[in-house]
Amino acid sequence: MEREHLIKICREVLSINQNGSHTMPAPDLYPHQWLWDSCFIAIGLRHYDIERAKDEIMSLLEGQWSNGMIPHMIFDPSLNYGTDRDIWRSFMSPYSPDNLSTSGITQPPIIAEAIKKVGSKLNKSDAIKFYKQVLPKLFNHHQWLMSERDPHGEGLTLQIHPWETGLDNNPVWMEQLSEHSKPWWIVAIEKLHLDGIVNVLRRDTRHVAPGQRISNVEALVMFDMIRRFRRKNYDIIKILHRSLFCIEDIGFNSILARNNKILIELAEMARVKIPKELLDMIHRQADALKKSWDKQDGNFYSKDFITGQPLQNLTISSLLPLYSGVISQDQAQRLVDQIKNYKIFGLRHPIPSVPVNNKDFDPMRYWQGPTWVNTNWLIIDGLKQYGFSEIADDIIKKTIELVEYHGPYEYFSPVDGQPLGAANFSWTAALTIDLLSQ
Repeated sequence: MEREHLIKICREVLSINQNGSHTMPAPDLYPHQWLWDSCFIAIGLRHYDIERAKDEIMSLLEGQWSNGMIPHMIFDPSLNYGTDRDIWRSFMSPYSPDNLSTSGITQPPIIAEAIKKVGSKLNKSDAIKFYKQVLPKLFNHHQWLMSERDPHGEGLTLQIHPWETGLDNNPVWMEQLSEHSKPWWIVAIEKLHLDGIVNVLRRDTRHVAPGQRISNVEALVMFDMIRRFRRKNYDIIKILHRSLFCIEDIGFNSILARNNKILIELAEMARVKIPKELLDMIHRQADALKKSWDKQDGNFYSKDFITGQPLQNLTISSLLPLYSGVISQDQAQRLVDQIKNYKIFGLRHPIPSVPVNNKDFDPMRYWQGPTWVNTNWLIIDGLKQYGFSEIADDIIKKTIELVEYHGPYEYFSPVDGQPLGAANFSWTAALTIDLLSQ
C-alpha cells in the first residue's frame, strides 16, 4: 500500500471517530474521552490539523480536578452515559469538576509529550502562547502525582488500579489482584462458574470476542475496586488505609520521568518558572526510577508499595524505562538485548506486551501478549534516544506493515499479525500517521 493511501485511511478513521472537541478511541467500544488516547491522537493530528490537535489537549484539561488530577475518562454530556457515570460517581469527591462527570482515577501522564509535539508544529510565538496557557494545569497535575501519589516522599508514584497504567490486565497486576483483592462474593461466583452472567453488563464482549478481552472475574475485581474507591470518596488517605496492595508501576513511572523532563523543557521555552518544590520532586522521581534496576537479572520491575518488594514478573512495562531517558546506556543495552531475543520479546511482529517465555503469555488476549502500536511508539522513541536507530527503524517498518495489511486495529497478534480488538482504533491511526512521518 502506498504511504499516502495509508495516511488517507488513518485520517478517515480519525474523522469518523471525532466527537466535538475530542476523538473517541472507538465509538462502539470506547465512546468517551480517555487521557492517554487523546494524547496519542493529538500527536497524529498535529501533522495535518493543528487546531484539532490543540482542541484534543484543551478538552482533556477541562476535565482536570481541582487537586490537579487529570482523570483517565471524561464522559461526554451529549451521550447516553448514565451507566458509566453511575459506576464512577465522581461527584462524591469534592475535587471533581462541577460541570463534567469523569472517572476517579488517572492514566499514564503523557500529556506534556503531546503538548510539546503539538507545539513543534506551531510558529514560535504561537507555541509559547500555547505552552503558557497549559503549563499551570500541567504543573498542578505533575505536582499532584508526585505528592499525593508518593505519600512517603520516596520518589516513585503509586497506582491504585490497573487501569491507571493503561495496560489493564498486565500479569503483574492480575497476580496481585488475585492474591489480595478478590472479595468473597467474587470467589463464590468463580467457584460456582457463574461469571458468565457478567457478559450481560459488559460492552466490550458485545463487540469483541471474549477471548481477546479481560476475563469476567478480572472485570468483577476491577469493578469492586472502583466500588471501594467510591465508598471512600476517592480520598487517597482513606484508600491507602488498610489497603492490601498498591503498585509503584515501572511503566507509569517511566512515562512520568520522561514527561517531567519535557515539562522542564516547556517551561524553559515559555520562560515560565517551575516551583522549586515541583523541581525537587522531579529530580527525586528520576533518581528513584534509576534505582529500580535489578542488578541480578538486569531488569526494571514494578514494586509493591506496601511491602517495598519488587514484583519480578517481566512484561512490556519493564522495557518502558527506555522511553524515560534517565537510565544508563548499559541498562538500555540490556533491554535492547531482550527486545531482539526471540525467546523473550523478539517475536515476528514486535513488541509483544508480555514476553513469550512468561507463563501468562497469550497472543490474543488484550495486554497479556498482543502487540500494541502505542507501546511500540514509546519504545521506538526510547531506542532512538539511546542511539539504537537500526532496531527502531525495524520496529517502525513492522508496525506500519501490520496496519497496512489489516487496517488500524486496536492490537495485533505478535505471532501471526492477526488483527484483534476494535477496528478503526484512533490511536493506532494517529500514531501510524506519526510513524510514517518519521
